[in-house]
Amino acid sequence: MKRFVAGCLLLILCGTAQASEAPVFDADQTDRILSHGPWPPAVAPDRSNRLSGRPEAIRLGAVLFGETRLSANGAISCQSCHQPQHGWSEAKARSEGLHRLDRNTPGLLNAWLQRWFGWDGANDSLWAAAIRPILAETEMGGSVAATARLLREDRPLACLARQADPAAMMLDDEGLLVLAAKALAAFQETLASPRTPFDDYRDALAANNRAAMARYPARAQRGLALFIGRGQCATCHTGANFSNGEFHDTGLPFFVRDPGQPRRVDPGRHGGIAQVLASPFNLLGRHNDDPAGSAAIPVRHVVQLHRNWGEFKVPSLRSLMATAPYMHDGSKATLRDVIGHYSDLDEDRLHADGEAILKPLRLSDAETGDLLEFLESLSVPDDTAQRYEALRREAASACR
Repeated sequence: MKRFVAGCLLLILCGTAQASEAPVFDADQTDRILSHGPWPPAVAPDRSNRLSGRPEAIRLGAVLFGETRLSANGAISCQSCHQPQHGWSEAKARSEGLHRLDRNTPGLLNAWLQRWFGWDGANDSLWAAAIRPILAETEMGGSVAATARLLREDRPLACLARQADPAAMMLDDEGLLVLAAKALAAFQETLASPRTPFDDYRDALAANNRAAMARYPARAQRGLALFIGRGQCATCHTGANFSNGEFHDTGLPFFVRDPGQPRRVDPGRHGGIAQVLASPFNLLGRHNDDPAGSAAIPVRHVVQLHRNWGEFKVPSLRSLMATAPYMHDGSKATLRDVIGHYSDLDEDRLHADGEAILKPLRLSDAETGDLLEFLESLSVPDDTAQRYEALRREAASACR
């Protein structure tokens, strides 16, 4: 009997030790891990934006990002919702402009890597995405004429606009609005997240540097194994930015509920496609600076399908520790809540005609902890807030 008990204890201890060890990845798993890098990616200017990458435009964009006079009430700026201390997002479930909106504020870090912008992809360029909140009655409530007047009549802004584009003051009102939006986009292109512990591990794995690999916690490595394996997270959260940039149904309700108001539907990508095709600022229009027209290929071929109802864009997972709450409606307060959603997924909420990607993961507490540690390893503090303030000081000196 004593020998049996001793044997059981040995099995328990060995099992515990094995559970605490880092996994050994085979060639296929290694390839999947390496596909999430390298980081940072090479920066390519936006062909549709003639101001992309220009220091003068970046300075103008940094100033306009905090400019409350773009709004109807003179109190709301881009920064009101896209706050540097929250990953250029907002610590609210649903954003608030002139009115409460239906969706959570998306973060702006690495936004330049996207193909569609907004939870529903209602814009096909970063500069068109900057126009939408300025003009939206529920957000900033500004206008084409008011924006143009501000750039013409405010001496520092007019100075910065001429530095960004010497022909700025010869543009019509709509042209000046687009100039402002393209400067805002040029600034947002500078908001890149830094390297993370995962990136160091990924590069060590590529180099087969075992000493460097060992510095990445075993628990995070086990979470990574879940992420690329049984969890199927990497099916949608692909590439160096951990997003395929597309739209999926994640089993969340797409009804919007406000106390005392009738329930309404958020159409998600279905509505976003209609908006991007109808927009005068899409890449099929006159404001696209790409002479070859190749930047417009995605919007030229996008097709609205019934299955797009309730689909929302796959967000990047980089720097996600700063951007709580999560999901398109901000309904998940913590990352643990997000993991719990996929662990206990209600398959009846998924489209019958959509992809059969998602299944309840039924994670144990230990697996949840492992996955959480991996996700946390994709975030480190960044210096974008300090660089933003430096740009604003630089702009003030450039146009005294």
